[in-house]
Amino acid sequence: MLLPPPLMASRALSYLVIISLLSFLSPPINGDIAGDTQALLSFKAVVRPSLPWNTSVSTCSWPGVGCSGNTITVLRLPGSSLSGEIPSGTLGKLTGLRTLSLRLNELSGQLPSDFSSLTELRNLYLQGNRFTGEFPSFLSSLKNLVRLNLAGNNFTGSIPPSLNNLTRLATLYLENNGFQGGIPDLSNAPLAQFNVSYNNLNGSIPKKLRSMPENSFLGTGLCGGPLGPCPGEAVPSPGGAPAGAPGTAGETGDNGTKEKKKKLSGGAIAGIAIGCVIGALILLALVVLLCRRGAGGRKTAAVPPKVPDVGTNGGVRSVPASGNGSAYVGSGGAGGGGAAVAGAAVAAGAAANQKEKQLVFLNGKEAFDLEDLLRASAEVLGKGTFGTAYKAVMETGSAVAVKRLKDVELGEVEFRQKVEQIGAIKDDKYVVPLMAYYYSRDEKLLVYEYMPMGSLSALLHGNRGSGHTPLNWETRFSIALSAARGLSHIHAAGPTSSHGNIKSSNILLTNNYDARVSDHGLSTLVGPVPSSPARVSGYRAPEVTDVRRVSQKADVYSFGVLLLELLTGKAPTQTLLNEEGVDLPRWVQSVVREEWTSEVFDMELLRYGNVEDEMVQLLQLAIDCAAQHPDSRPHMADVAARIEEIRRTGSTTATAGPPQPESIDGDDMSSIRTE
Repeated sequence: MLLPPPLMASRALSYLVIISLLSFLSPPINGDIAGDTQALLSFKAVVRPSLPWNTSVSTCSWPGVGCSGNTITVLRLPGSSLSGEIPSGTLGKLTGLRTLSLRLNELSGQLPSDFSSLTELRNLYLQGNRFTGEFPSFLSSLKNLVRLNLAGNNFTGSIPPSLNNLTRLATLYLENNGFQGGIPDLSNAPLAQFNVSYNNLNGSIPKKLRSMPENSFLGTGLCGGPLGPCPGEAVPSPGGAPAGAPGTAGETGDNGTKEKKKKLSGGAIAGIAIGCVIGALILLALVVLLCRRGAGGRKTAAVPPKVPDVGTNGGVRSVPASGNGSAYVGSGGAGGGGAAVAGAAVAAGAAANQKEKQLVFLNGKEAFDLEDLLRASAEVLGKGTFGTAYKAVMETGSAVAVKRLKDVELGEVEFRQKVEQIGAIKDDKYVVPLMAYYYSRDEKLLVYEYMPMGSLSALLHGNRGSGHTPLNWETRFSIALSAARGLSHIHAAGPTSSHGNIKSSNILLTNNYDARVSDHGLSTLVGPVPSSPARVSGYRAPEVTDVRRVSQKADVYSFGVLLLELLTGKAPTQTLLNEEGVDLPRWVQSVVREEWTSEVFDMELLRYGNVEDEMVQLLQLAIDCAAQHPDSRPHMADVAARIEEIRRTGSTTATAGPPQPESIDGDDMSSIRTE
């Protein structure tokens, strides 16, 4: 279990005290800073471009270098365009090194054999270089190794069985190399993350690794496990018994001979024939009856009513409504032209009920009416758990967001009561206000204020290409604080008041990147929602089994995942898909527990060298919120207060400045508490 948050007057002072105590209590690492400095300078002399290391300042303050006591323990130079070979007598002399990250460079040649001296090494990241030669067998002697990533190089030869000596190895990534042969038995290594895709491997996948997903073995000649049975292997039957096991049809019996199929008797054959004749007669009678009814219906059918639909240019045209009273709503792609905001649904619902229905405004200000909404052009913003969202642009040019709900099973009176409870939560600064609603038998619509900058999810994950503008630390911190205040305001409405669906796509942004919480309370309006593995492993608290019954502590868990998303840059489902089914909170805790490095933080945040303390404190808060047990999670009001305290004690001004890659060393995270 997580320890309760420390109740201290000065969080910054306590944080420094904890670090000092842990540093004092940690086992000392014998080393010579002068010798380590000389090893780094020798490395600097052989790689290009030249590293920005100046002997006029302390070695431990060099970019990418981290120290513990009198020894260099961290060297992180990812994506620095380094080229050349690593000779012996350079990095191999950093015997106290715990983390070495040279990923995404252009280093080449073979790894020097004196890497075997790095006995303290826990994490080795060499992916995305041009290293050659056979698998460096000396790596198998590094007994403390937890994570090893050699992906995207030019290694050849076989994968050595001696890797089984690494009894702490949790991550092994070897994809996109030239390894040959089979995968050795690695039963002693506690592997949780594994990938050997796109190598020249063949043979059977070892039993222990068969629980890994299929994308761990793509582009190889392997078989077994997720790739299907190898030739000659037994195929599991639907009941769990493998083919060839006694007791299944067509297999050998107890006497070793094949069981003979019993022949049908003459009476059974006659019964089947009579049953077929009777069935054919019944079917023929049903066809005749349906044809007569169809002919009669065509004589008395009225002209179908017309309801609006969107043409290819976004305008509205008339099309017949469906015969059952449900409306036709065009489907546009996200961000493109789409339906006329369920206007067809409203018109068809009104015709079916034989009475006029109108929008009901919750604030008493009728800025537009139903006809204005019907004439609005629109585009689909996205499809979520509880319905589809549209952007509707009125003829006046004003825009609103319309949510077309699905799976609503409430009667009109109960629906109105619950919607009015949702609308009673008014906080225009931190919560997207519900403006109006519409209820008919077939359609239920909610109308919100439109947020022009879209969602945090789109901003954070939408485009990571060359044209992407990084989301700086100040903006992320401001979003976290505003979202915390909004959710705290929702919880303040009463002990049973909760959001029910906190996620980054429900955090919307204004033109000034101010965050507002949207879609609160929708879980109380809908019927049972089918479980989604991505959703369960994404934001939903482990104790939640019904999305319609979400507690405030479950909201706190989801908010903790949201904070982790802001800090890591990873979508919650990204770790599910790429990290062997590990959800984001567990992935973060594993990194913190095993690495004590900044691997957890988004690379885009590592350019800001003066906010390490704030990032670590916010990370601790996120871990506290995402505790497995509800009673271990703080209340949302306390969460908002802690974020405000972090802002008061920190700078939170790093919106610009020169990049300082990998400026956070391992000891900055040594005070993080994990389960």
